[in-house]
Amino acid sequence: MKELLLTVALFVATITNAQKGSILLSGNIGFTSEKIGDDKSTNFEFSPKIGYQFGDNWTVGVEGAIATLNTKGSEKTENYKTGGFVRYSADISDLFSFYTDLGAGYQNSSSNNAKGVYASLEPGLYINIKRGLALNFSIGGINYDNIDGTNSPRKERFAFDFGKSFNIGISKNFGL
Repeated sequence: MKELLLTVALFVATITNAQKGSILLSGNIGFTSEKIGDDKSTNFEFSPKIGYQFGDNWTVGVEGAIATLNTKGSEKTENYKTGGFVRYSADISDLFSFYTDLGAGYQNSSSNNAKGVYASLEPGLYINIKRGLALNFSIGGINYDNIDGTNSPRKERFAFDFGKSFNIGISKNFGL
């Protein structure tokens, strides 16, 4: 029941405090560490976005991500993503907004010179701290990606992972 209420609250709140004609800077930083038996892996990711808010509720822009994966006994893997996004946002109050990002683009990985595409739909909650500075929270979304490398089979992934991940980011609106 708690998950259902949280999901409903996020959907009701999917609106950022967009200001027509302003620039949005946003980003997330993530870290994961996993140990299974003697095997250990760590993952670090930085994913910035910059967009132009052309309406009271709409933003369009570019996004990217840089991630490194270190696995004990294997070489370090670096992954890159670059693409575009569209954001719809709506105010719930002066403090809270709800937003949904739809993004798509190109990705590559240093392991086996792999390349592919990705697409994602991710709702989130925006909490206005002060003068366009905000904290962003999301709990997953719908994701698709594929990647194909030399000497490795094509990999495709579809994920519906609401409630299985938790992301915190920061954003800032700059008036023009």
